[in-house]
Amino acid sequence: MKIRKTYTFAFWSSFYITFFSSIIFFLSIYFFFSVLIKLTYLLLYLITVFSFTFLIIQYRLEKFIFQRIKKIYDSVSILDSSDFNKTPITSDIEVLSREVQKFAELKQQQIRNLTLREDYRREFLGNVSHELKTPLFTVQGYLLTLADGAINDKKISQKYLERANKGVDRLIEIVRDLDLISKLESADLHLNKQPFNIIELIQNVFDLLEMKAKKRNISLFFDKHYEYPIMVIGDIKRIEQVLTNLLVNSIKYGKTNGTTLVSISHFKKDKILIKIADNGEGIKKEHRARLFERFYRVDQSRSREQGGSGLGLSIVKHIIEAHNEHIFVESKFKKGSEFSFTLEKLEKI
Repeated sequence: MKIRKTYTFAFWSSFYITFFSSIIFFLSIYFFFSVLIKLTYLLLYLITVFSFTFLIIQYRLEKFIFQRIKKIYDSVSILDSSDFNKTPITSDIEVLSREVQKFAELKQQQIRNLTLREDYRREFLGNVSHELKTPLFTVQGYLLTLADGAINDKKISQKYLERANKGVDRLIEIVRDLDLISKLESADLHLNKQPFNIIELIQNVFDLLEMKAKKRNISLFFDKHYEYPIMVIGDIKRIEQVLTNLLVNSIKYGKTNGTTLVSISHFKKDKILIKIADNGEGIKKEHRARLFERFYRVDQSRSREQGGSGLGLSIVKHIIEAHNEHIFVESKFKKGSEFSFTLEKLEKI
């Protein structure tokens, strides 16, 4: 075993003290005792002085270092004294330096993480407040107008009630999506995984979004004709939600008279990759890292006009991760975007 440096220091310090004090002691008894008594006294003296000085020096060194290191810990960390006493304290200065440096780096990283979380929390609360405030004020405005007498005009009352109802629907959509994300994050949402035909599911979503796509004259296509079913394993309702959110985004932000192309390819031995590509506006590089954050919008003004809760991509990411799968995004500004995700492929029986 490697001898600790403090023991070496204590040993040589004790040796020097014992050596020089023994010379003085020997000289003091040289003229008064016989040779045998001199040697006996000298040997006892050497052992006593060496042992005593070694213990004292070693204890003082460890006590000295322990107290100072404890002060460092107390000044930079909130620790229980009982936990601290259980932690072994080394008296090797080099080891202590490395440990303190490692401890400082860890604390700096924790502080950076806490700062990022606080910034995210503040931004998230601001976004939630803004998203809820807009439809709430809209509903309140229409209801107050109706209460002030507009309700007596059938034409105006009908129009205002419809608009208020749209505001309520938007509030319900935001609350429902927030509830879904909370369940996904807490693993409280049970996924009903079962085999299904992904081609058929995509076609069903195409049919559901046909009218929305026609309003912007955007065509929804497969990249080719898939003659045979492609069976995958997953929660069909949640995967339908993923496809719907991604396709709705491609319609919202796609180019008028453009196209959205869906393709399916082999990713790994037991995985397939579903790609949804459009030829729309695309996404700038600085926005891509935050695309899946709650309420994050690339274009604030245009996104508000298009509607939606602002939680669609965040929900997509959580659903895919709940399936233990991966989602990817590639985009070129002014040229289009491509979102893709993996699913488990059903093995042939």
